[in-house]
Amino acid sequence: MGEPSSHRVAVVTGGAGAIGGAIVERLAQDHNVVIIGHEGDFQVDLAEPDQVRRTAKAVLARHGRVDVFVHAAAMVAFGSIEGFDLDTWRQVQAVNVESALLLTQAFIPGMRERRFGRLIFIVSNTFWRPAGGHQVAYVASKGALIGMVRTMALGLGIDGIAAMAVAPGLTRTPATDVVPPGEFADVASHQALARPLTPDDTAAVVTMLTRDDAAALTGQTLTVDGGLVLR
Repeated sequence: MGEPSSHRVAVVTGGAGAIGGAIVERLAQDHNVVIIGHEGDFQVDLAEPDQVRRTAKAVLARHGRVDVFVHAAAMVAFGSIEGFDLDTWRQVQAVNVESALLLTQAFIPGMRERRFGRLIFIVSNTFWRPAGGHQVAYVASKGALIGMVRTMALGLGIDGIAAMAVAPGLTRTPATDVVPPGEFADVASHQALARPLTPDDTAAVVTMLTRDDAAALTGQTLTVDGGLVLR
């Protein structure tokens, strides 16, 4: 690996969100961090493939390299299984899954040349413990990312590129304001560590995965939910 992490460029999608913002704050201590999404250094609609491709080229043109890619952006849409709108389904998959693939495809050639790269996808413990049938598109998208991580680990490991997923539990953020307050307490009571989860819990694990000390980790999903899901 050789060079210090302070010379590395980390791209974070959804870096203006609560969890993404916590990740950005930590990574910025020793990386040059670039935020892409509806807000940030490069503004893009992640549901639009051509925009995503152009943004990836713009990032590389400005910064010359990407060493760490963290996909924290996510679209959440609720609806019944039998009535879920197909256009909405496709938009969720475009933002949550397809943009991750397109950006990864753009960044891995440089990672391969330098024989170092970290791909980190933020997923969710709802993949193992859905809150209900209304989350079908969201949970399916997170399952797709986990599958991508496993196959990317096998396909890219020979080039020194690691792929990991981090699965937060129910975390208090502006995006979860729709969750009744009592549900947070109920979920926490079933955790092995019965305490509220914060965005920094996830950010700390993501940051650890970018370190050289994590060189032997790839293809795994680390669940950051206080021990709610044990597997």
